[in-house]
Amino acid sequence: MAAAPSSPPTTHPLQRVDGVPECALSDALAARLPDRSAAAPWQTRVQAVMWFHPAGTAALDQLPPRLRGERTVPLTIGAFIRYLDTPVGAYSEVLASPLLLARAPLPAAVVPFIAVDSLASIHGGRANWALPKTLAAFEWTATPDQLGRTAFSVHGKGTHGSLAWSVDAAVSPRRRRLPVRFPLRDVQLTPDGRELDIPIAVAGRGQLATVAIRSDGPSLPSWLLAGRHRAIVLPQARMTFGAPR
Repeated sequence: MAAAPSSPPTTHPLQRVDGVPECALSDALAARLPDRSAAAPWQTRVQAVMWFHPAGTAALDQLPPRLRGERTVPLTIGAFIRYLDTPVGAYSEVLASPLLLARAPLPAAVVPFIAVDSLASIHGGRANWALPKTLAAFEWTATPDQLGRTAFSVHGKGTHGSLAWSVDAAVSPRRRRLPVRFPLRDVQLTPDGRELDIPIAVAGRGQLATVAIRSDGPSLPSWLLAGRHRAIVLPQARMTFGAPR
């Protein structure tokens, strides 16, 4: 009887955290990760843009197979975030959840795509929350004090050759700012199959907005859909990423 094919070898255990192809962690990048990072919870100060659109036909395929049989809310959520203060320093991030799990008492996101410009954040995201963070380069055409007041664009590009990808956004917020406070929930699966239920809290000032999105890469265009979408801008906010339950 022929032996079953073995899994590809990895040089770092955090490479086993699964995500979309854009988040594959190369051996060279894994070798650059720090040995450790700050444990959860993380208290952060952020500036962010969060957008949403109806889920496309390829959205379900981006979930881990074990979660695909659950009831879902067909809503895709994306975000660009500037972390001004975290336990591992300041950094930028782009992420997206293809749809929500219809769980009570709060629907849960699942994040198979997330990229940052911080090696410490890659380690922390993968080790603490099984988030498949990879490395990207960000270009912001607005200064921090303009974020949320004028239109701006952001660009992130992968660093893995054939797995190169990009996401571009141009955001147009309304002028009025209102207090916002809301909980979020994220569910991730660890490489050994454990489910992590991650509480997230957001509080700050928000503005309604529209965002024009364009994505490129092996999987992103099929589910992080291009077009003009509704959004919320958070010019100043605090976010808490809790310890998984």
